[in-house]
Amino acid sequence: MANTASTDAGLAPPRPLAPARADGPARPILTVDLAALQANWRALDALSGQAEAGAVVKADAYGCGLDPCARALRDAGAKTFFVAQAPEGVATREALGPDGPETIYVLNGFWPEDAEMFRAARLVPALVSLAQVDAWSAEARAQGRPLPAALHIETGITRMALTSAELDVLRRAPPEGVEVELVMGHLACADTPGDAMNSRQRGAFAGRGALAKPLAPGARRSLGATGGILLGANFHFDLTRPGIGLYGGLPFAEAQRVVRLDAPFLQVREIPAGETVGYGGTWRAARPSRIGVLPLGYADGFQRAAGGKPEARVFVDGRAAPLVGRVSMDMITVDLTDLPEPAPGAPAEVLGPNQSVDELGDVFGSFAYEVLTGLGARYGRAYVGDA
Repeated sequence: MANTASTDAGLAPPRPLAPARADGPARPILTVDLAALQANWRALDALSGQAEAGAVVKADAYGCGLDPCARALRDAGAKTFFVAQAPEGVATREALGPDGPETIYVLNGFWPEDAEMFRAARLVPALVSLAQVDAWSAEARAQGRPLPAALHIETGITRMALTSAELDVLRRAPPEGVEVELVMGHLACADTPGDAMNSRQRGAFAGRGALAKPLAPGARRSLGATGGILLGANFHFDLTRPGIGLYGGLPFAEAQRVVRLDAPFLQVREIPAGETVGYGGTWRAARPSRIGVLPLGYADGFQRAAGGKPEARVFVDGRAAPLVGRVSMDMITVDLTDLPEPAPGAPAEVLGPNQSVDELGDVFGSFAYEVLTGLGARYGRAYVGDA
């Protein structure tokens, strides 16, 4: 790596900016606004019309913290929850309480090695293959009672789901002990309202859902997640599955912002024109500059791809401070030359009123889902607005 140490004997030494108070933050603080989360659920529930709105809490509630978020969503009115994996379902049941009436669907379906988790947490699988249907039927026989399930049917996204041919097999030989209470599908292009794929998938879902009718005469139907809710009533059916919109991301443009990330300045350096900053010496000061060091990097979900991008920035008292140099594992550096020097331990806003998860995702060449689910485990966490 390039040695960027200055040889200018007159250069002022770096000034550490420790927190002004002994109890001040020494690491970034991620603040999750549970009242905003609840407001987003209520708004998406209202937009769902006659359909019930569930809540998707997979991936640690999109990085926001499963335990507090699941409880807040329950308190807002959510009765149906969706996770990807059985361990997430167990954690959701623990958050909601062991005797809670809420239904928890596992989107990856049932795997026999997870049977004890399904039993203990009363999880319901979204069955995606004939093998899974057979395994769940065997589990029902083992328990000596019928077990509820969802059927996830293929409509065009071409992932784990039951095809029309597989539905025909099930119609000819209905599985013993499997009580289908939900038939669901998933849209591939819901975040692009004008995409013709949406109407094709809706038609396929209606048609293939009819094929499943003999298996599940009283089952509810579910097709739309956040984007599907926004496509309108034709996509709502009986149950919607809001996910990213709950946590403040597009395509729900009216969402309240749920997460804020602030990082304290650990150090400020005054450097002369011509000095380089960071690994590889990729940024060189065109003028005498003031550089601030913040304690987060790609190990914390602040992606290395942001380095060198003119739109990459944080905010100090509402004013933009551009990122300079490469993103390292634990630190980023920003240009404070045109801003007042921050006070000891003063925070820089990484996410918040001035920069949304979608805007930061654009900087990364990514999107809000990846920003949220990549939020680092090293952040201090604060939860506010718990109703």
